[in-house]
Amino acid sequence: MNCKRILFSIIPVVFLTSLCFARQKQGRLGGDLIIFHAGSLSVPMKEIAAAFHKLYPDVNILMESAGSVASARKITDLDRPCDIMASADYAVIDNMLIPEYADWNIRFVSNELSIVYHEKSRFSGQINEKNWYDILMKKEVAFGRADPNSDPCGYRTVLSLQLAEKYYKKPGLAKNIMEKDQNYMRPKEVDLIALLESESIDYIFLYRSVAMQHQLKYLILPDEVNLKNPSMAALYASVSTEINGKEPGKKETVKGEPMIYGVTMLRDAPNKPAAIAFLKFLLSSEQGMKIMVKNGQPSVIPQSVNHYESLPKELKPYAKK
Repeated sequence: MNCKRILFSIIPVVFLTSLCFARQKQGRLGGDLIIFHAGSLSVPMKEIAAAFHKLYPDVNILMESAGSVASARKITDLDRPCDIMASADYAVIDNMLIPEYADWNIRFVSNELSIVYHEKSRFSGQINEKNWYDILMKKEVAFGRADPNSDPCGYRTVLSLQLAEKYYKKPGLAKNIMEKDQNYMRPKEVDLIALLESESIDYIFLYRSVAMQHQLKYLILPDEVNLKNPSMAALYASVSTEINGKEPGKKETVKGEPMIYGVTMLRDAPNKPAAIAFLKFLLSSEQGMKIMVKNGQPSVIPQSVNHYESLPKELKPYAKK
């Protein structure tokens, strides 16, 4: 009898001690974790950060949203400290951060371009995938797009317009649309949402995921135009545009390709332990990726990665050689 009493008195102590140890193990990470990310990732990244914080309450997550090119320039031009950068175009990391500032780049989610509008947008009852370019060119219609030199959504819009010119067999379509309403160009695509919601403009070129997250109306474009379909990579690669390069006065050519987002940890990350834990959480199918999919951004994990050998061992399961 005494043995049973001793046993039952020990079990709760052992359980509580184990629980305490587990919490200490989870909570041992701390300090600031600095994340620069694309504007189109704002909604899911906020949710992911909140979920991560429940596991690691001592980590103070500092997130900054901007166009992906602008985010990279905070690192390369302004020497801003940063742990993680998530880009709307994996190529921004490849071209601007590797090899000087980062060693690897994991491709993790996809997206597509759409035309987004509100209930009072002019001709919203008539617009469809066969006439949208004619409606945008009407004098009384105003539309916005992101700046190609600041944000991948901006140069992807240009590439999509070039593809539309081919698909609809309308010579000059891309040039005519790009020359109209340039005063409504903004540094990143989410800046355009305020113009749309205030009814200052009728339409914007925007990622479908962002339209879904903000419960906006949107027109789905043909796969030949929307940069969504990996099987159309050759078609997408037939168009290109130029954006500002790494150095002032230099230009860089961007070719069309399926939309794939990339994420990396900076070589000089101030808080590498927290950064690796966050990336592992982000890339897990049952954690971060589940939130991404819910917000309209399908997972593409695992994808082949250049410099696979440089990946931290904790992240290798989310990529392949």
